[in-house]
Parts: sequence; structure tokens; C-alpha cells
Amino acid sequence: MLRFVLSVAGIATLALTSTVSAQATSLSTRTSIPGTLAPGDTVLYAVTAGDDFLVRGAVNQVTVDVIVRILNPAGRVISTLDGPAEGPERFQFETDTEGAWQIQVIPFEDGAGEYTIALDMLEPVAEDPEELADQLLSAYDREDSPGAVVSVFRDGRTLFSKAYGMANLSYGIPFEVDTRSNIGSTSKQFTAFAVMLLAERGELSLDDDVRDHFPELPDLGETVTVRQILSHTSGYREFLNLLLMEGRRLDHGDFIDRSEVIEILQRQPALQNSPGSEFNYNNTAFALAAAIVERISGQDFHEFMQDNVFGPLEMSRTMVRPSPEHIVEGKAEGYTPGPGGAYLEIGDLGGALGAGGIYSTVGDLQKWIENYAEPMVGSPEMVREMMTRNILTTGDTSGYGLGLFIDEHRGLRRIHHGGADVAHRSQLAYYPEINAGITTQSNHAGFDGSIAFRLAEAFFEADMELEAEEEEPAAEAEPFESGTYDPEAFNEMAGRYAMEELTTFILTFFREGDTLFTQATGQERVEMAPTSDTTFTLLNVEASITFHRNEEGEVDALTLHQNGDHRATRVADDSVAWKPGPEELLAFTGRFYGGEIETFYTVTLEEDHLILQQRRREDANLTPADEDEFSGGGLQVSFERDRNGQVIGFYLSNGRTRGVRFERVK
Repeated sequence: MLRFVLSVAGIATLALTSTVSAQATSLSTRTSIPGTLAPGDTVLYAVTAGDDFLVRGAVNQVTVDVIVRILNPAGRVISTLDGPAEGPERFQFETDTEGAWQIQVIPFEDGAGEYTIALDMLEPVAEDPEELADQLLSAYDREDSPGAVVSVFRDGRTLFSKAYGMANLSYGIPFEVDTRSNIGSTSKQFTAFAVMLLAERGELSLDDDVRDHFPELPDLGETVTVRQILSHTSGYREFLNLLLMEGRRLDHGDFIDRSEVIEILQRQPALQNSPGSEFNYNNTAFALAAAIVERISGQDFHEFMQDNVFGPLEMSRTMVRPSPEHIVEGKAEGYTPGPGGAYLEIGDLGGALGAGGIYSTVGDLQKWIENYAEPMVGSPEMVREMMTRNILTTGDTSGYGLGLFIDEHRGLRRIHHGGADVAHRSQLAYYPEINAGITTQSNHAGFDGSIAFRLAEAFFEADMELEAEEEEPAAEAEPFESGTYDPEAFNEMAGRYAMEELTTFILTFFREGDTLFTQATGQERVEMAPTSDTTFTLLNVEASITFHRNEEGEVDALTLHQNGDHRATRVADDSVAWKPGPEELLAFTGRFYGGEIETFYTVTLEEDHLILQQRRREDANLTPADEDEFSGGGLQVSFERDRNGQVIGFYLSNGRTRGVRFERVK
């Protein structure tokens, strides 16, 4: 199943004719270097490291928002970082080749100002797994930083468990291994388990029509089953994305009541997809699942979970938080980076019950995983069904079961789920073939969830397959200087390419002046930078492109490198993106009302581009895509015309929520 995530909230606009510093400045630990960026600059720094080193540092954004790119000694971009606009932009990577690794500092959206860069760590990667855990988590192990905790277990024994940093910065309370932390969407497996307990008792069927339990929901023409809400294939609107569209500021703690989920579904005019045909990760569905448990059991969800799951499994430090106002004793407060390197205290999401809302500890999560291995609550058949990949009505298999992701990790079957509330981060993984698991929890919004999988490789290395070796670069190859690339050479690659795994998913490549872009179907355009004559990295997205020539030397295919390699072939229509002029754009301006979410949007024209405005959202510059379609600010806008060609409305999408109609009112 193709997973493509080019859609991002902010896109860099670095011109390819930018000024690139002629020589990289060498970085060493314990030294802070000041720097200044002008629009279009790319400043280079180099870290000389051996094979298998850990490198960590930060660019402190004093008066400029920056993007940081990491390149290996062969000049290939391995990561692109663009976090908060203020404070430190942190980077951390492991080397796999001896040589000079490059760190590029670039202004976001042609900004200008001052920054400093410092290298905090440059040392060989620890061979001992416990020492590696200390290395990887040392960035969070400070008295002035939100913290984290990790635990590794196997065959009923805890192999390693340790906490780092602070649970509460206001009162100086350190993170402990028994500190309760919000596990976010890791909660979904608990909700699915609760529904399946009721099914096992004969109180419902997974094939029930959801409207059997919620008769107040509208009949949208097709049956949505309980199984489909647990497998993210229902076709329902994703309520958090919809509320963002409405202008709700979830990042600032705007209130959401649980009742809004039902109200949202009552206003939904049609399903987004035929039930069971498409995987679309969906918090609405799991909010419904928790409500089903309540309606059938007659108990509040938090009481049902305590009586039927947490209590019997002796998970004494785990609880469902009914709302963000409820007290959770001994919890980690959530924090997100703020201006000047300070931290902001951020509350939990409202309305998250069922989709999230559980506080737990690493010790209790170990007990939970052990119940998968030898069920004391539930049955082996129930667990097996949760861990079976769902088959779509198209015949394709998703990577999700019932409340759980299912895949392989270096040859081992992996059952896992991550979680993210506004500020808390969670990861829980189970390797059933070796009866082992790992969990990481953090109250730092910038925590790297992949640390859990990296530590799993260290602790369970003997049971895993070796990683595939990358082909060594040719010894005579010179590092590629992007500033020397002729943008006109990109003309032969510009065009439209269909992904072979999903032919309706098109990548369009084009250039505007000296700036190169790609745009995926239904997503915003993303700027690219060359890393060779035929390879390009995507700015602000961890992905790259390699173009291929046929026997006649014509560019007719490409490979997208993102979560694996995905091939695409050029389609017959190789036209570039639609480019309307100011007079054409004027036809799209006006005020539009979305009755489904009772919200107004205004479209205005500023010089040569449209701006989308909503009273609680930042103004978004709209970029043309296909004819009558635009994107900007994390939104996709598809305008609607009447039979006379007049613009009468538009449909708004933002990933998980699609096709919300707005009617022109003036």
C-alpha cells in the first residue's frame, strides 16, 4: 500500500540560484558559531566523523526561521528538519560512512536574520544497548527539559527501564518509570479490545451496522459496520481535521466536547469513500467505538475499562481521562518548544476519548503486551483477529488490523501503534515471534518516536535480519554543488508521472523560473533541490526522487524514495501545472459559506496570487494545481462552476477530511 506524505503545513521557497557558501565551516563540540542568513542563502557546515558515530546539535533561531538539511559524504540528503519557527532547531543522526557530513542552514520562505549553531555530541555509537539508550535520550535528560522514559521487555522480564528529564518543569518533578503519561493514539488498541470483549460476550457483532447503535446518525446510502470503524475504513469525516478547517485552534487548547463527534456526523452529507474500500486513519471512528461500549454496557467508558481491563490485568497506574479537566495524579505535564528556547505548557486534546485519552506507565504497558502473549482477559482468538491485516473491498490488504498497525521490522513481525496528543508522544511495539516488546513515552512535543525502533534493533539484534548494505559511491565521484545546477536542464524531466502502485496518484514536476517543484495529487506543491543531474531532494519532506532514462536517452520514469522505493512512469500528457493569470484568478475571489461546519472563508487576490482567509486561521497563499484547483495552508481547494462557467463554490480538503462544500455568498 503506497504511503505518500508530501502534504506539509509550510513549504520552503529556496531558489536554486541561491548563494551557497563556497566552503563548509567545520563544527566541533562545545563551540557555538554565530551566523547570518540573507534571502536565498545556503550556509554549509561540516562534521568529520567515522563510520557509526552519533551526531547531535542545534541551530538556535535567534531572528530567523531556518530549515536544516543533513547530507552524507556522497552528497545525498538523509533528512530535512523544519520545526518551530523560534528557538532551537535540533538535529540528530547516525553516520554509516566515514567522512565529512554536511549540515546546511537555509532560511524559511526567503527569510533573513541571525542564528547560532552548536554541536552537542560527536561520539561513536554505543555498542551496549543500555548505553545506546542513554546516548539517544541524553537530549531529554536535563533539569530544564521535558523528559522521556523507555522500557524493554521479553518473556515476562523487564530487560531495561529508565526515565530521563522532567515530568513537570513548574515544580521540578523528574520523570520516573512509574510516571503516568498520555499515550495518545496508542489508546486505540484498548478501545478496539473493549469492543471485542463485548463481541466475545455476544453483546454485539463486528458486522453490526453502526446505525443499529446510533439511530440518530443519517443513512448515507451504504452500511458502515463496527469492524470498519475499528479498521479506519468507515468513510466518516475525521473530526479533528474538520475542526481545524472550522478554525478551531487545537494547538492552543480550544475546547472540544465529546458530543460534537455525533453532531459532526449528523451533518455529514455523504461518505468520503465506500465503506471498507479505503484506509483513512480516523479519530471519529474510535470516538464512536468508545460510545458503543458505553451504550451497550451502560457504564461510562472510563469505568468500563477499569472494571473489565485495567483492574483484572492489575494495571494500577493506567486510567482513561474522561476529559482534559479531570485530575490525573502523578502525571507528566505536556510541553512544546516555544520562543527563545523556552517551553510552553500545553493541555490535552478535548473529545479524544476512545481515539486517545489514556494515561499509563511503561510497567503497565508491559502487562498489556503480556496479555497479548497469554491472554488473561479476552481470548487468543480475539487477539489474533486484532493482529490480522484488514482486507479492503478492492482486494488490497492494509497495514492495519483492529486498533493496531502490522508490519515487519528487519525480518520480525511487528505489532505497534504510536500516539501523539498535543504535546505527549508515545510508541509501543510488540514482536510476537520472540515474545518481546518496547515502549517509549515522552512529554516533549518534539520527541523522536523512531528511537523505540532503533533501540529494538539494539536489544533484539540477534533475532533480526541484517540491514541491506547501501551501494558504495564511486571513489572518484565529486560532491555535487547544487548552486552549479542549470535549472533549464530540468525541462526534460518536467511533466506528470503516475505511481505504478496507484496509477491515479500523479506526481507533477515543473519549474517556475529557477525554482523546481513537485506536486502530488490533492496535495500542496513542494520545492526540490538537485543532488545530482538526475536526483533531487524534497525540501521540508524526508523524500527524494531519481529520474530514469530509457534506451533512447529520454526521461520516462522515476523512483520516489520514501518509506521504500516507489516507481512511477511518465504519462502521455506531460503538461506542466495550470498557470492562471490575474484576470483568471479574479473569478475565484469572493466570500464562501460552508453550511456543514457553519464557517465562512474569503478568497482575495493579491497581485498575482489568491489568498484564502478565515478569521481564526493564518492567511494562506493559494498555489494553482490542476485547472480550478489550488492548495495552501495545509488545505486543498477545488472550485465548482455552474453550466455558464461561473464560480459558485468550492470543496475543501485537508487530508483525512475531504470534500467539504462551501457555497459562494457574494
